[in-house]
Amino acid sequence: MTNARTWDETLTDLDRRRVRVQAMGGPERVAKHRGKGKLDARSRIEHLLDPGTFQEFGTLVGGEVAADAIVAGSGLIHGAPVMVGAEDFTTLAGSIAPGSNSKRYRLAELAVRNRVPLVMLLEGAGFRPTGDHYGRTPTDLLAQARCSGRVPMVTGVLGASAGHGALVAPVADFAIMSRQGAIFTAGPPVVKVSTGEDVSKEDLGGPDVAVPSGLIHNLGETDEAVLEEIRRYLSYFPPSAWSYPPSAPPSEATGPRATPELLGLISRDNRRTYDMRTVLDVVFDDTDWFEVQPDFGEAIICALAHLGGHPVAVVANQPQVLAGSIDADAADKAAHFITVADSFHLPIVFLADNPGMLPGSESEQAGVLRSGARMFVAQTTATTMKLHVTLRKAYGFGSMVMSLISFDNQVGTFAYPGATMGAMSAAALSNASNAEQDLAASLREMELQASYHSAQHMGFDELINPGETRNALLLSLQRGLYARQAAAEPVVRAAIMP
Repeated sequence: MTNARTWDETLTDLDRRRVRVQAMGGPERVAKHRGKGKLDARSRIEHLLDPGTFQEFGTLVGGEVAADAIVAGSGLIHGAPVMVGAEDFTTLAGSIAPGSNSKRYRLAELAVRNRVPLVMLLEGAGFRPTGDHYGRTPTDLLAQARCSGRVPMVTGVLGASAGHGALVAPVADFAIMSRQGAIFTAGPPVVKVSTGEDVSKEDLGGPDVAVPSGLIHNLGETDEAVLEEIRRYLSYFPPSAWSYPPSAPPSEATGPRATPELLGLISRDNRRTYDMRTVLDVVFDDTDWFEVQPDFGEAIICALAHLGGHPVAVVANQPQVLAGSIDADAADKAAHFITVADSFHLPIVFLADNPGMLPGSESEQAGVLRSGARMFVAQTTATTMKLHVTLRKAYGFGSMVMSLISFDNQVGTFAYPGATMGAMSAAALSNASNAEQDLAASLREMELQASYHSAQHMGFDELINPGETRNALLLSLQRGLYARQAAAEPVVRAAIMP
């Protein structure tokens, strides 16, 4: 008699193990999870990826603990490969053990090795107290940090995320949360023991905390909405820093066109506000552009859009907020956004209309100069193409952070006639110097002539009619794209961010 097993027996055993893994935390826990209006980890991956493209690895890690509480593998988004990991809250609260740590490390390692984006979907309790985490072992955060600037990294927070796992979000380029999400260094039970504070997970790190703090960039109402937004976000980016963003084929929407609508949208009176978002609707290929961090640092709009079918990053002052003055939050947001765009070779379009950095004691206490310096360093060291338009005004350091500075390697710089600029506005200078009425009027007239004086000394490539805005930017971008005659490479960063 032989003890040799047949293939049927061996494969039946493998199938049995796989079925157990597919069941995650079991029918009752999965049903309870879904009863809260959430998708489970596997359904989240299924919704994120193109149908039928998920290839899982590490299914047997964890033994009796299904997939060791994280579903990991690769798949396609819009036909392009990505690595994806989803914490499984139905299995031991999505906690991290040595095995799942290894899976997370492998995800990030393969993302860089294969030069594809990394997407992490979080809902977990951090490290599981197994006692096996001590000693010299690699942590997944090491590999994720090595992804930075090399492959796009996106995090979705779809439930409570605590401790080690939560650190993935601030490491990522883009973090988005569902309405039921929460993120914190330690959850309410640990906070209660450590500090005596009794706080709910929503008040500790829910959307009303995480979005205003700037930790989370965008908010989606449901799991499905978050996953759709992740797909949209990645559509603007190349697979890695070793390639350029994909361009759409030429069409009527991507071609040249005049923009006379801007004359009705942008008041010639600098004291009147307008919504810069309406300008983006007119200038770029369509109105379906993607805004990053719309509810943080609202004095600057950061958006992903298409110009001539090519993905671009847009940094625009918002006159409806603080009259367009740049505060610390707006500068911090823009600095991060510019660095991400530069890392993946997205051209940056600056639309300037601001009276400078936000003055005042509250702004200074918030560190506006440090944040402004951070934005300045980010944009002056950016190696990607830069295009600039001054719509109405750009004063002082507020103009410099918006790339209105000579020898800043812009592909194209433009301004509208009558745009005002200088160290400060005529009104502010008059008040500061106690100028008489006649001198104040003279200063105002000099201010109004500033765009012509600047143009006479090549301060801009050209003064343009607002109706020429799209075409001026589009033709400059198309010309700049010819510089891409060598393979793309990751950006080497030498500057120390302020």
